Parts: sequence; C-alpha cells; structure tokens
Amino acid sequence: MKLTTAGESHGKELVGIIEGLPANLPIDIGAIDGLLALRQSGYGRGGRQKIESDRIEILSGVRNRLTLGSPLAFRIANRDYDNWKPYMAPEGADTSAKKLTKVRPGHADLAGVLKYDQTDARNILERASARETAVRVAAGGIAMCYLGELGVRVSGCVRSVCGIRDDAEHSFEELAAARAQPLFMLDSAAQARAMELIDELRAGGDTAGGTVEVRVKGLKSGFGSCMQYSSKLDAALCAALMSIQAIKGVEVGMGFGVADRRGSAVHDEIYIRDGRIVRSTNNAGGIEGGMSNGEEIVLRAAMKPIPTLMRGLNTIDLATGGPATAAAERSDVAAICACEIIAESVVAFAVAQAVADRLGGDNIREVKERYSRLP
Repeated sequence: MKLTTAGESHGKELVGIIEGLPANLPIDIGAIDGLLALRQSGYGRGGRQKIESDRIEILSGVRNRLTLGSPLAFRIANRDYDNWKPYMAPEGADTSAKKLTKVRPGHADLAGVLKYDQTDARNILERASARETAVRVAAGGIAMCYLGELGVRVSGCVRSVCGIRDDAEHSFEELAAARAQPLFMLDSAAQARAMELIDELRAGGDTAGGTVEVRVKGLKSGFGSCMQYSSKLDAALCAALMSIQAIKGVEVGMGFGVADRRGSAVHDEIYIRDGRIVRSTNNAGGIEGGMSNGEEIVLRAAMKPIPTLMRGLNTIDLATGGPATAAAERSDVAAICACEIIAESVVAFAVAQAVADRLGGDNIREVKERYSRLP
C-alpha cells in the first residue's frame, strides 16, 4: 500500500493517490470528511480555517462506495486559491507580488531556498506547509476503513500544551470523548489552564506546541519483523509520525522513561491465564522486537511551537543580505488538535501498510479471512 501526495498550500488543490487497496473495501466518505473537519478544529487556530472547509472528492478507484482494486485518486480543493490565483497560477502569475525573502526560523524557508536554488521562499513554503497534511488525513481515513474491517481501531488525545500536562491514565474507550473538547484534552482542569495560556500567547504574538498520544487497539501480534531493520513496525510508525511537519520527537510505550528505570520496572512480564498469554503491564507500548505483540500500541509525539510568530523573529533578508524581522504569514497560535488528528491518520496508514504487507489479498474478503486465521 502506497500513498503519493501533491499540491501547494495556496495552489488549486491537494491530490492523493493510494495504490494497493483491495477490492470491495467499503469507503465511508462521511467519516473521512469528519476527520478533515476535526483537523481544522481546536482552540488556538488561525484565519485559514475560516476560509477552507475541507471535503474529499474521490476521482477514481471507487464505485458505489466500494474500492475496485485500482489506484484510488482523490482531491481536496483549496478554496483560498481564488484569492491567490494571480500569484500562484501555473498558467502565469505575478510572482513578485507575494515574494518572501525574510526567511522564518524554524521553517523550511532557508534550507529549501539554498537546496532548490530559489530566490523566493514561497516556492518552498507552499509545499512545506502543514496544509499538505489534509491529504494524509484523508488517506488515514481510508486506512481506518481498511483496518475497521479487521476490528482494528485508532484513537488518541492531547497530552500537553506548552508544558501543561494531563498525566492521568485513560482507557482506550475514554479517548473518543477527547474530540468533543476544545483542546482534545481529557483533564478539564489542565485544559482550562492551557486555554488561558494560549490566550496570553496570542496577545503577545507567540505560539505553543505540545504532545499528542495515539493508540491502536485490536491489532494482532506479528505485524512488522525482527528479521530486517527496515521492516520493524516501530520504525515505520516513528517515521510516519516524524514525517508530520512540526514533530520533533516520538516515544513508543514508556519511551524515554525506560532510560531512568531498572529492567525489572520496565519489561512486561508474561503469564498464562485461562489459556491465554497475557501481560499485566504494557510498558513496551504493544511492540517488541519490531513486531506487534497483541497489546495496545501506544505512541506519543512532541510538536514544536508553530514557527510563524506574529511578532516575528530575528532573521536575514535574502534580497538585501541584511538583518530583518521574519515574515508573519497567516498562522495559528496552537494547532495541537490538528496535530493529534494528523498523528492518528499517519499511524493508521502505517499500520494498514504493515497489515497489507503481511496479508496481501486482492479483495477485502481474502484479507479478512487471512487475518481471522492469525493467532
């Protein structure tokens, strides 16, 4: 299973192509649109979300809501393109009108300009923008349709915003309630403090990051491999999360906490109860030796503060070679809710890829039969 994406932040549209889906997989377009709406929600978002109202339009690979086994192509329109057509049109545009030379710290601007031999950072930021993640949310929604046929579910919540944390234990079933909260946090007191902080940051022209947690329930053991480093499930999941534009760190299970504890307090002991293999803890986060072990997969990702600050940061102007204040493109104060939905989506797609690699199958009936035979 493979996803290819294309499109610029202020271009005509975003496009995705998924190869490797089995035939006769039901596609829930309403659920996918629901994920896209959640990606645009959350306390601390900026003006772009008031313009866009993302919807998936499937172009090929599906007939009467069922996949055909051929590549599934889809698009998400950029409504803001109408305002940007004079400056972004492939047929001809005034590129000087929206030229950006005051490169922004924390963005791809400077490194991209140097790599791709550009003089206008807009030619970099348009693709590097987190707007691209709308495609991956849609693809993740399609992957969730695939996983759902096998009884595998993906969910999550926000664990912290700019240092304000929710450290409580939450069951998988409780996670669904997070989506009804302004910051997707289950600790209401922590969420209230985080919202107050976001208001302070907005007033000061500053931004916030945070951490999100994603969990996968119902995946049987043996997905991924210990035989080749490139086939390890945790490596694939971490790579998927790190591919999100603002992610700077990923943990599996106890994560960095394992470094501070002795082995007897880390490794999940194994028992037989009522004829079943069980573990009383899940510090490994559902993955051992690069393979799923049947427990819940637990992942956390750290999102850096949004690098576009309305008050600007010190930088250089490529046009003059002198010091400058970084450009203030339209941006958010906090986008942690979007990050959580994006994280769920890329994890779902990576898990779906691992399942497809192991099970194959030209149609969903074959996939379900093969999955049912696994221990």
